[in-house]
Amino acid sequence: MPEPGAGTWGRLLERLEALRALGSSGFKGGRAEGRAGRARKSAAPPVRVAVVTDSAAALPQAWLDQAPDWFRHVPMPVMVGEEIYSSADLAEGEERVAERLSLALAMGETVRTSRPSPATLAAAYRELEAAGYSAILSVHLSAELSGTVDAARIAAAECGIPVQVLDSRTAAMCQGFAVQTACGLAGQGAPLELVAAGAEASLAGSAVHFYVPSLEQLRRGGRIGNAASWLGTVLAIKPILGIAGGKVVPVERVRSAARARARLEDLAGAAATSIPEESLGLAVHHFGSHQAASELAGRLAEAFPAAPPVVISTLPPVLAAHVGLGVLAIVSAQLPPRELSA
Repeated sequence: MPEPGAGTWGRLLERLEALRALGSSGFKGGRAEGRAGRARKSAAPPVRVAVVTDSAAALPQAWLDQAPDWFRHVPMPVMVGEEIYSSADLAEGEERVAERLSLALAMGETVRTSRPSPATLAAAYRELEAAGYSAILSVHLSAELSGTVDAARIAAAECGIPVQVLDSRTAAMCQGFAVQTACGLAGQGAPLELVAAGAEASLAGSAVHFYVPSLEQLRRGGRIGNAASWLGTVLAIKPILGIAGGKVVPVERVRSAARARARLEDLAGAAATSIPEESLGLAVHHFGSHQAASELAGRLAEAFPAAPPVVISTLPPVLAAHVGLGVLAIVSAQLPPRELSA
């Protein structure tokens, strides 16, 4: 992956400006302008690259509601007890599933997740191909945590246009910020190579830290990784975890929930200081702890006043099923300069 920083974004901007200089015939954001005057005013090429991701990106519903035409969001199935909520069920709205999941977690019911099927992903790719896009960037949850990347590669082989599958090696808004960056570049007519490079640059500068009241759900789902050594003292600690190398990793053990939340804020804040404040993307995730998330987001906004607004997002069921009720997570990522995200 490219190193984060002004150099990476600068090179992307230079390449994009070169494309603009080549000119096109009156397109802006992928839609024909219709008037000669507008065509002369903007030489932006048409959108050629579409972007696909899965629900592990934890993109806010407000963003999804206004997502561009060249974006597709593929939900990941969740099984609660004997009930299976398919991609189609989740596409109709995750709120009902989240309510059912909250109750199941509180009652200790069995909860499992699954990758989207290759057929589901192939259908999304074919839809975009039929819409006239010439290539697709498909950004997915870490292959160390899910088989989604493998499913995407199987589906890509059946598509009539190039599909580049990108393993994010992470989850939540680390993945989500990369997807938003890719959509921004695609909307300016960038080719697949540049759209993918922008997503990778965002991923290279990202970090996630999260606090869970218990390791039990991670243990049940087999996602606990090296934090398994903490299981013997699970009742005595409040774990802070992260994702590194695509896997869930232990960061610190703290003795109380209050101290764990404070330490989470310290660790995430330290990670965020490596990114220029004006291009710092921050997100706070939660499941069943909205008030704590809102307060945390407020403190982050005060600590980084020049940064864009902090995103507050409920974890999607596919992630909440593994971390449980009461989780709090903080994501930091480097956003592209305005010239690249316009």
